[in-house]
Amino acid sequence: MSNSLVDILSPVPVREFIQAHLNDDPLALVLQSKKYPELPIREIAAQIQSRKKAQSKLPEWYANQKIIFPHGVSMEQCSSEETAKYKASLVEGKTVTDLTGGLGIDLYYLSQKFEQTNYIERSGELQVLAQHNFEALGVNDITQFHGTAEEYLKLEKEPADCYFIDPARRDDANQKVFQIEDCSPDLNLIIPLLLERKAEVLIKLSPLLDIHLALEVLPNVKEVHVVSVKNECKELLFRIVPDYEGPANRIAVNLMKKGKEQFTFSESQEEMTPSFSQPLNFLYEPNASIMKAGGFNAVSNAFAVNKLQRNSHLYTSELLIENFPGRAFKIIAQTVLNKKKLKPYLPQGKANITVRNYPLSVKDIRRKTGVKEGGEVYLFATKLMDGSLAALVCDKAQK
Repeated sequence: MSNSLVDILSPVPVREFIQAHLNDDPLALVLQSKKYPELPIREIAAQIQSRKKAQSKLPEWYANQKIIFPHGVSMEQCSSEETAKYKASLVEGKTVTDLTGGLGIDLYYLSQKFEQTNYIERSGELQVLAQHNFEALGVNDITQFHGTAEEYLKLEKEPADCYFIDPARRDDANQKVFQIEDCSPDLNLIIPLLLERKAEVLIKLSPLLDIHLALEVLPNVKEVHVVSVKNECKELLFRIVPDYEGPANRIAVNLMKKGKEQFTFSESQEEMTPSFSQPLNFLYEPNASIMKAGGFNAVSNAFAVNKLQRNSHLYTSELLIENFPGRAFKIIAQTVLNKKKLKPYLPQGKANITVRNYPLSVKDIRRKTGVKEGGEVYLFATKLMDGSLAALVCDKAQK
């Protein structure tokens, strides 16, 4: 039997079995493999696991029964449909080349913005898988190259208008790495070659990466996009433009069902002093992208909200700011984390607790106060501008 997932999982009886057992427990299927001697049950079980992940992550691909998903790390690290479409909105031109093709999610959506598309992948298994999936999606005009990014660039005849790179973020021992110098391919070697071609470069990096350190390493960065999905930070995108000089703008994006929250700020805007005050009528918590992008002062000034304290990163205002990029709350009371003091505000003994610049963890607070998780009350434990510790009891504000 071939080692290729495409050969193993493409036959019609196998695809039909997968569809019929999508809701089965994959482990149970493996344990019952003797019941299906004619089928590759282990590969089928792994494919069912991957398809379950793809259902919410890649709904368009999931809906196509001919699509075959990789198992393990490749499925974990691939972009979601939402983030791939966002990338495609950032660049345009005649030719785009994905130097680290992988499963091909990003390139599939990028290809819809370009006339010519090149897919480069060093893994033969992934390349075969991507080719099969592109054909299943009706995309037959993507040029493929099996080899490393460095090998491809040595042979390239015509430079592309845009290059996309999603470096592998695992070392030889398959352990996760986050620093640029630990990723593959080596961006310090690749980027100068691409800048010589006068091409734009879009780089996807781990959301755990320190943005300041990355900007010290990467040249000609015009924009840093911090991309979250439903307020969970998913990836950092660095857009490199030839000959650009100057500080990079930060674009904090939160992709949600109802649309997207987007906040753009510059280095100089973040350096401006914000206003401070004690808690007023409303409380605001910036979304995950703004927090990661470091737009703490910029968001305060842009939306005319006061910071509670320099390092607390919570904001307040007299009147409700309906378009604030994050969560908004109505402050019901200001108190302290004392079981007796909290009791009048928590009739069910429950609250959703958030800690910002406070010496105790959420777990410690629950142990100290006996407050259980859940309910409709929100409790923020934080430090105020006068240095005092406070517990702000809140309800969700209706934007």
